[in-house]
Amino acid sequence: MDLALYQPDIAANTGTLLRLGACMGVKVHIIHPAGFALTDRNLTRAGMDYLDKAALAEHDSFAAFQDWRHEQGRRLVLLTTKASQSAYQATYLPSDILLLGRESAGVPENVAETADLRLRIPMQPDLRSINVAIAGAMILGEALRQTGTLPGMTPFTELS
Repeated sequence: MDLALYQPDIAANTGTLLRLGACMGVKVHIIHPAGFALTDRNLTRAGMDYLDKAALAEHDSFAAFQDWRHEQGRRLVLLTTKASQSAYQATYLPSDILLLGRESAGVPENVAETADLRLRIPMQPDLRSINVAIAGAMILGEALRQTGTLPGMTPFTELS
């Protein structure tokens, strides 16, 4: 399971997601261009002392990310407010890549169309969205739980 951030705008959210990735043993992909310089100084406040433990991959463009993803045979799962399917009704695979859009604009439609699965977080009506780092944490936790890959978790078995 990996996280991918499409052209992130806010360094603090990226730092938070890198910290999450380090704690959960998940690689974080940054798809450039980012809206800030990807430096330790910009990421340290939220990432704290976890940045050196984070597995980070950078991709120069979405096209470069797509080339890599296709070579790896990985499924792309987009978290978007525009989806109709609940992220809690989906079945996740251990090899999934959860894609989070820009804080200011999500992902463009041509990027959304490349996703193998588009999911939303159910929430109160008339509210727009949840912070991208919180949304990423919510769904990454569910995906890792479902696949039995939460750190220290034994694989799920049904009771007979």
